[in-house]
Amino acid sequence: MTVSKDAPGAVPKYVAGHELLAGRHVAVTAAAGTGIGAAVARRCLEEGARVVVSDHHERRLEQTRAALAAEFGADRVHGVVCDVTREDHVRALIDGTAERLGSLDVLINNAGLGGTASVLEMTDEQWLRVLDVTLTGTFRCTRAALRRMRDQGSGGAIVNNASVIGWRAQRGQAHYAAAKAGVMALTRCSALDAAAYGVRVNAVSPSLAMHPFLAKVTTDDLLAELTAREAFGRAAEPWEVANAMVFLASDYASYLTGEVLSVSSQHA
Repeated sequence: MTVSKDAPGAVPKYVAGHELLAGRHVAVTAAAGTGIGAAVARRCLEEGARVVVSDHHERRLEQTRAALAAEFGADRVHGVVCDVTREDHVRALIDGTAERLGSLDVLINNAGLGGTASVLEMTDEQWLRVLDVTLTGTFRCTRAALRRMRDQGSGGAIVNNASVIGWRAQRGQAHYAAAKAGVMALTRCSALDAAAYGVRVNAVSPSLAMHPFLAKVTTDDLLAELTAREAFGRAAEPWEVANAMVFLASDYASYLTGEVLSVSSQHA
């Protein structure tokens, strides 16, 4: 049976770049591997940006950087190891991006950590680790980027990766949901602090974006359950989430700040 391109379950055609970020300098956290971070780094390059990719996993980061550099040119892609739970790493990423590229125009806060545990069994260590990476890590990077963008005096954009779990309940996800709800609140409040400097702060809220790492850490039954909630009958491709991030980083979103854009086909 032939499935039409508009039918539920069909993956749409990949959208070509349109120079939406031409001349911009972008830093992306948690960009190694095959998930949303790597997809948005590629998408930014396709849209004309120069990009610094970062991750705490040095080997995977270098593989990602090398692959992107081979395709887009070594002068357009650089790598910086960054553990977002460490303030010295965060400062090195933000300052290093600005010094290497000449400015920091866009920050994509993609770093996050999940896990599954009942509140009844969850330890303080599990709770704090997820909050430190997912929420406090986003705060650290946002703070450093806003200070740099303020001092540059040329505006900028910050795009955070939240989740529909920040709005909707899911068993075993109390720590992750609390962290992502915090990312949404941080987005709204930091947008007001940043507006005076011409910096916009927004977020995307994906539901389910499929990639190999997620498949490794999630059961088939849960993936089937989550997929069944999607109106299109499939998970999003990471690049579809990346498209929304690029939009928020671009001048097409010049009057959007403090917004959380749902990237989801979940039933209402």
